[in-house]
Amino acid sequence: MGKLFTSIDDDLAGWIGRQKIFFVSTAPLSADGLINCSPKGLDSFRIFGPTDVGYLDLTGSGIETVAHLRENGRIVLMFCAFDGPPRIVRLHGTGRAILPGDAEFNSLKAEFPNMAGARSIIRIAVARIADSCGYGVPRFDFVEDRDTLVRWAETKGPAGVVEYQRKKNAASLDGLPGLPASG
Repeated sequence: MGKLFTSIDDDLAGWIGRQKIFFVSTAPLSADGLINCSPKGLDSFRIFGPTDVGYLDLTGSGIETVAHLRENGRIVLMFCAFDGPPRIVRLHGTGRAILPGDAEFNSLKAEFPNMAGARSIIRIAVARIADSCGYGVPRFDFVEDRDTLVRWAETKGPAGVVEYQRKKNAASLDGLPGLPASG
């Protein structure tokens, strides 16, 4: 049933662009480490090229994705059709976190909506693109994006977000390094 793609063509890019949510999964190398799966939305995903994608990573309570990528780079993104024909698309690849202050951060950030609380851009070199049936995925109606995370960051202000990151995003649940200490 599934199909492998060599790249993200215009049709696949259009389908991905219409999805309102995607899921990001990473894992540490340790066999007893915690696997992470995070939902993402808020118009935060971009396709930079046929096998080059990324998303704007907003400050949150955990730092698992960044920590896992710093350790081993492995990542998969999953998109599901919750309306229209059933379909699941997975993008497997190697990712890295591009932090504010890194040379390419500002040029890539210009590709995304301006949202308070951006802590990194996760950029993925996609090595495998595959779809599957999605027959078991339920149908949902999209109501609207939640603005809670962005409003939280706006209320904290830039200095408050940095202080939060310093306290809550320094290490993963398994103790892997998260965000580097900032000045």
